[in-house]
Amino acid sequence: MKAIKIFAIPLLGRVGGILLLPLLLISLWSCTGERVYLFSTFREPATEGLYLASSSDGYHWDDLGGPYLKPEVGQQKVMRDPSVAQGPDGTFHLVWTSSWKGDLGFGYASTKDFIHWSAEKFIPVMAFDTSTVNVWAPELFYDDENQDFIIVWASTIPFRFEKGEEEERNNHRLYYTTTKDFETFSDTKLFLDPGFSVIDAVIVKRGKKDYVLVHKDNTRPYRNIRVSFGESPLGPWSKSSEPFTPFKTEGPTVAKVGSDYLVYYDSYGNGTYGAAKTSDFIHFNDVSSEILLPKGHKHGTIFMLDRKVVERLKRYKNRD
Repeated sequence: MKAIKIFAIPLLGRVGGILLLPLLLISLWSCTGERVYLFSTFREPATEGLYLASSSDGYHWDDLGGPYLKPEVGQQKVMRDPSVAQGPDGTFHLVWTSSWKGDLGFGYASTKDFIHWSAEKFIPVMAFDTSTVNVWAPELFYDDENQDFIIVWASTIPFRFEKGEEEERNNHRLYYTTTKDFETFSDTKLFLDPGFSVIDAVIVKRGKKDYVLVHKDNTRPYRNIRVSFGESPLGPWSKSSEPFTPFKTEGPTVAKVGSDYLVYYDSYGNGTYGAAKTSDFIHFNDVSSEILLPKGHKHGTIFMLDRKVVERLKRYKNRD
């Protein structure tokens, strides 16, 4: 449904004998908004590539199918944990886990419409230390204040950090790099060492000097999701909160819905998907019974985009 809003400029009188008539400025907008949610995802066994789902309300998701991009880089050539962020020029950037172990980087490609893609590239962010076991779950965040992209991921470098029950080859810490063009990257630096094995980090901006880091405690007794707070998207971050999700949950992503935030997570322990609603990232309500996702949906990221892009994807999906 469309509504019409009319702005009138009153009669201005005469200038040089010419009557200035009132001007009517008409603008159109959608009562339901012109931006919708898109969820990047993958399907096991993760060799097929990128799948997508869309939503108008942030709770109920339509399956847009896939794969829209088949993974071609990395030792195992899989696509897990697909993360998408849009740049100021409208380009969507995609990064993903390209192998369980052995890779010293991750996959990358870009698109304007999720149908036509750039050539895939492998970004070797951990090549400086060949003892690195893995590069997991690269997550994109566009820093609108510094006008660059922050990419955060988890890696294990054996015997680098203290550990609890973790084996040395499963004792993760978070690292990051920044880029403006996905051609040149800053040196890899440590992003977070909370004193335990940590993976799956998502940066949320609530306002100026007000950021939240949603992350997974990957230690054997917990394997659930926590939050920290900071004044910059690069930290430093406060001590991790108590967990707000059940045992064996991972892959968080966050959607702003109205005045609330929905934290979606992959409840891999029981093969389901869950969500928690919060307004402050301190108090959480389980709303898992209120969400609806396509069968086989696995964790990725939620982001917003113009409805017209999703409409083109629906036509593309139904082209046959």
